[in-house]
Amino acid sequence: MCGISGIMYKKGSAACLAPIGRDLVGMLDSLAHRGRDSTGVVVAGQDVDADLIIRVWTDAGERAADVFSRAEDAVARAGGVVTSRATWGECLRLAANYEGEVPLLAETLIETEGVELHSIGRASEVVKDVGTATAMDGRHGVSHLRGTHGIGHVRMATESKVDVSHAHPFWAYPFPDVAVVHNGQLTNYHKLKRHYEDLGHHFQTHNDSELIAVYLADKLAAGDSLEEAACGSLDDLDGTFTYLVSTQAGMGYAKDRWSAKPLVAVETDNIVALASEEVALHSVFSEEVDRVEPQQSEVMTWSV
Repeated sequence: MCGISGIMYKKGSAACLAPIGRDLVGMLDSLAHRGRDSTGVVVAGQDVDADLIIRVWTDAGERAADVFSRAEDAVARAGGVVTSRATWGECLRLAANYEGEVPLLAETLIETEGVELHSIGRASEVVKDVGTATAMDGRHGVSHLRGTHGIGHVRMATESKVDVSHAHPFWAYPFPDVAVVHNGQLTNYHKLKRHYEDLGHHFQTHNDSELIAVYLADKLAAGDSLEEAACGSLDDLDGTFTYLVSTQAGMGYAKDRWSAKPLVAVETDNIVALASEEVALHSVFSEEVDRVEPQQSEVMTWSV
């Protein structure tokens, strides 16, 4: 059992960004009973004074500063210029100007000793850690992040180990700004993973949720719309799943043919909110709102 949530402010813009981080922390805190092993968010639509946001994590402990220095050197080797940096324990956030191909930058970073690359985005970033939403917010200041939309996850580990690497969201390496949170299990994960590895894709974990992110990003890169990619996943992914996806341009959800994993949704003139349980919606809406429960084989997307 895990919990997922998502929110979009339809009228958000660079001039008037919404408190996406604060809202996601509140929603995920309401879902803590669904999983306390780890928590994570994507905050998208940020106003960034650089070309890219890069999020790096390391398990180097006391040697984290050395790893972070090597990560900055890697950005420079790829042709980028770091414009700002911030660290939180074993996490590093870089803003960088970069005119090259993102896959080259990603590969240069991932080949750097000690570096685990959590995301590269033009207007979004992945923040995740072990523990609850409240603990993650205390360590990383997620509540201060503003944007137009975002998704989040609380995890109860049923497969793979409990650590930061296997916490959701999963970024679709090396595609910028595509990430997924997922409640469920894919039964054709290994077959599809081999297929994408044969195509040259690289996976950073053994979590089946990462595959969904890569699947969708690959479809988007081939020219599909987000809705088309999500609809295709209903046939190509086997198992029981409900997932949320965030891109630079919007977000969406998909539910499998069995509809076994819960999801509730509210859409008003200004806000779209999604969560595994209605209690999470109450942290966003103080007034009573009409909610719906998406059904089997259902897909919905929104654009900012």
